[in-house]
Amino acid sequence: MASGRSKTSAAVSKAGLLSFVFVMYSYTTAGPFGLEDQVTNSGPGMTLIYHLVLPFFWCIPISLVAAELTTAMPVQGGFYRWTRAAFGDFWGFLAGWWNWCASFLLGSSYAVLFTDYLSFFFPWITGWKHYVVAVSMIGVIAYINVRGIKTVGKIATLLETLIFLPVAVMCVMSVRMWHHNPFVPLVPPHQPVFQVFGVGLALGLWLYSGYEQLSTVAEEVEEPQKNYPRALAWVVPLSMATYFVPTACALAALGNWQDWHTRYFSDAALLIGGPWLGFAMTMAAAITFISILNSTVLSSTRMPFAMAEDGYLSPFLTRLHSRFGTPWLAILISAAIYSLFAWNSLTQLISVYIWLRIATSVLTVLSAWQLRRKRPDLARAFRIPWGSKGLAYAVIAPVLMSGVALIASDKFGLKYGPVALVLGPVAYFFFRRRSSPV
Repeated sequence: MASGRSKTSAAVSKAGLLSFVFVMYSYTTAGPFGLEDQVTNSGPGMTLIYHLVLPFFWCIPISLVAAELTTAMPVQGGFYRWTRAAFGDFWGFLAGWWNWCASFLLGSSYAVLFTDYLSFFFPWITGWKHYVVAVSMIGVIAYINVRGIKTVGKIATLLETLIFLPVAVMCVMSVRMWHHNPFVPLVPPHQPVFQVFGVGLALGLWLYSGYEQLSTVAEEVEEPQKNYPRALAWVVPLSMATYFVPTACALAALGNWQDWHTRYFSDAALLIGGPWLGFAMTMAAAITFISILNSTVLSSTRMPFAMAEDGYLSPFLTRLHSRFGTPWLAILISAAIYSLFAWNSLTQLISVYIWLRIATSVLTVLSAWQLRRKRPDLARAFRIPWGSKGLAYAVIAPVLMSGVALIASDKFGLKYGPVALVLGPVAYFFFRRRSSPV
């Protein structure tokens, strides 16, 4: 069973802690955009409570698991190879396959959403022009990723700075207008409680997902046993603040929670700071999708590379760039698939993506439990604190939260999410290696 280092470790240029923090943050959060519908669907009070409480049942335990397993097995492919080491080839393949397939929905959506924001300023970007712009952006991001994680980190740092500035200005300027209690009402009046709870929870899990994903590039990070846990310690509270603070500031200043909708932060900035701030916030939202696409390509394209190394996919995907040491063919093929999906916004398919993401997250946390049993002698520079109780918390909390979120899925997700999962075992038996294990 392959759990050792891959051949990327010798050639690739590696990222330091600060650069990796920006890469991880750009993948998991990037900015406050995307939660606006949560305010109207779940209520302003419930939305803010979600962002204070939900991380303790979702991204924090998953981050603890990712930190422990990265220090124990800092290998390319991350959670795919952890799952394979814990539960064997079949479940390891599913973790990798589900994640790679989910990235097709995710990456193409971000390219389309960026183009949607761009068309706000250039209305003539429609039809085939819209598609060309989206595909062009995918091509640019693919080129950046071929150059390696250091280049990805530099771009992420620049983009996140451009995103952070207008958000910070809006928060500061809103202080003079604070006249409303941002927690009132707690939930929308005359709405079924479970519906309010379920919709907000599903979106919350979406917003706080992905903290284990950058484990796929562990071999491209300097001292991953030290820097991965450190990066998580920075990114998790920063992500919570990114969602909570601008939302609370805008609600306290404007109090018009019923008017929140997709892209509402641009409207809030316009009302708080005027046209120039509204324009800056809209640009920040567009840049957010570039930033997330940039880090999505980085994390997801190491998955087919690692699976090809282990013999599941064609060895063609293991070819490294002669100069940058990156799996450039895996990057280009993934980008091409993103481009095929970029005709539509894929709004409904995001609910299918949630099923795939939850499945890989559950396998990841269960792997921590299994490897404690199966490999107690495995060196772990970082261990989930509080002993067996801490491990139980890190495993049980995300599993329970996953069950609630799947039950509360919309009709499209309930119909097609299980179908997407079933395609994983079908792919396993189709691609299963004929040779002996690596």
